[in-house]
Amino acid sequence: MFTQNLLQFVVDVMKVPSILVGLVALFGLVAQKKSLPDIIKGTVKTILGFLVLSGGATVLVGSLSPLGDIFKQAFDVQGIIPNNEAMVSIALAKYGAPTTLIMAFGMVANIIVARFTRLKYIYLSGHVTFYMACMVAIILSVAGFEGVQLIYTGSLTLGILMAFFPAIAQPYMRKIIGNDQVALAHTGTVGYVLSGWIGSLVGKGSKSTEEMNMPKNLSFLRDSTISISLTMMIIYLVLSISAGKEYVEANFSHGQNYLVYSFIQAITFAAGVFIILQGVRLILAEIVPAFTGFSERLVPNARPALDCPIVFPYAPNAVLVGFISSFIGGLVGLFILGQLHWVLILPGVVPHFFCGATAGVFGNATGGKRGAILGAFAHGILITFLPVALLPVLGAIGLTNTTFSDTDFGVAGIILGNMARFMTPGIITAVITGIFALMVIYNITAKQKVIIEEQ
Repeated sequence: MFTQNLLQFVVDVMKVPSILVGLVALFGLVAQKKSLPDIIKGTVKTILGFLVLSGGATVLVGSLSPLGDIFKQAFDVQGIIPNNEAMVSIALAKYGAPTTLIMAFGMVANIIVARFTRLKYIYLSGHVTFYMACMVAIILSVAGFEGVQLIYTGSLTLGILMAFFPAIAQPYMRKIIGNDQVALAHTGTVGYVLSGWIGSLVGKGSKSTEEMNMPKNLSFLRDSTISISLTMMIIYLVLSISAGKEYVEANFSHGQNYLVYSFIQAITFAAGVFIILQGVRLILAEIVPAFTGFSERLVPNARPALDCPIVFPYAPNAVLVGFISSFIGGLVGLFILGQLHWVLILPGVVPHFFCGATAGVFGNATGGKRGAILGAFAHGILITFLPVALLPVLGAIGLTNTTFSDTDFGVAGIILGNMARFMTPGIITAVITGIFALMVIYNITAKQKVIIEEQ
């Protein structure tokens, strides 16, 4: 009982990104034998940076959340809005114990995978790790896994995913950040890579979103905070007017005039983005030097993989372009689903912002404005259709009213779910173990090849 409670406490701690990254900073600074004042300062400032980022995200989500319901009212559409938090809250009642264990040992597996393979990435986004652990636990449990086999297979699967996804995004992260020191840890990676790839195809000669050529009297739009505020005002006012004064004031503004409410929510959104950008800058200043000590001791040459807002400061205009383009992609996808008479996936404003904005930054890095627009648009289409393909996997376990929103859940869930349909638990365990073993063997042979060539 004590061990179980202790493990639950550890998982509860690791689910909080600020504490998780603060512990990494603490370990790294201690490993570098820094003075006590430096250790305290570095650890506290890292946690502070994540709390600032989280505070900005809370402000931003609070201003975005009403838009989904206002959109449904304005255009009279009904369907499923993908939502990671809703999925996890529903599933935890039944799958809480395996989710907790898979997350705890999955983080250990991530370090092992990074140590013994060429995927040198430590995934530090604790909350989305928890969501992915939940999905893995659900699919494997329904497939007949239980006990040690469930925890072993689920943890190793999670550990491989936690190293694999940052690895495929890293070529684009180098372009965005300008160095190889930081990686991306978020569950929209497949969509970001798609956006970056599309940008490289269509963006020849296209200027960056950050190089806006404005007439002199419109030069204020160069300030991303102002341009975001004005754009969100237009979106909020159009949707609120379409939904109707009575609906908005009765359900959201609590009697405040609906136009005033829309104006304030738009500015609040911009404030959330501004706070996030400040938090990211604070984190990067502390975590990269501190992580050097962590990686030297446990995983030489490893990179910290951090949440998606880490890329926002590098192209703030692309953040806005990506959000709008992804949301339009979601609307186009919704229209196509309606024409096909398939289940309707309504655009979730929060995933289209965080994932769409990141897709915009990736597309901009390889293809400028054109890459940001078309890459994020393709991302919006993708996160509309992937949940449809994932629904049969989740429907088999009675979770049909909502679904996961981000691309990595869709891709990993569809692959793992279909493995569960056509393979026995023993074969699945053997396949996952075999993948890890091949990655280790490749790492060893590649190292030996380098040594031989140097001789």
